[in-house]
Amino acid sequence: MALQKKVDKWKLKKWFSVYAPKAFNEGVIGEMPANDEKAATGRNIVISLDALTKNPSHAYTNVVLKVEQVQGTSARTRLVGIEQLYSYTRSLVRRYRSIATSVVPVTTKDGVKMVVKLIAVTRRRTAHTKILGVRKEMNQLVEAYAKENDAPTMISAIIDGKLQAEMAGKLGHITDLNKLEVRKLEIKS
Repeated sequence: MALQKKVDKWKLKKWFSVYAPKAFNEGVIGEMPANDEKAATGRNIVISLDALTKNPSHAYTNVVLKVEQVQGTSARTRLVGIEQLYSYTRSLVRRYRSIATSVVPVTTKDGVKMVVKLIAVTRRRTAHTKILGVRKEMNQLVEAYAKENDAPTMISAIIDGKLQAEMAGKLGHITDLNKLEVRKLEIKS
């Protein structure tokens, strides 16, 4: 009986350079192995936001990128979602505070469908009716912002914290908020 040589499948793989989307200056963010171009297309890559923006205050946020097209050994990506680490969200919620969470499906001015998941944390315990008011007004503010702006503007406002700061200022008349964050953003296009 003759011995058969086994070919190591790992050695047959090609390495593809992964590039960030235009919103993050299309820089190289890493490399990934795949058998061929077809196998590399459609993969999701999770990377910390501070690695893309070089801003240490974004260390608690992850970005999900999807490989859209592969040409040669370069793989182009698009933004699929943004989410905060569970440990950061958990650190916001303490004793003697109340939270209001909300899931808001929106469509931006340019027709991109998104799901925005929000969390608002109060400074002290708050009546249930005030929490309901915060949730209702949060939903209205996000929907109005999405109707007025296109997807890249909304995404950059969420990353920079402008949307959250604007909303927190407008919700201050209901109750004192300690923090208002976009816990997760899912882009459905």
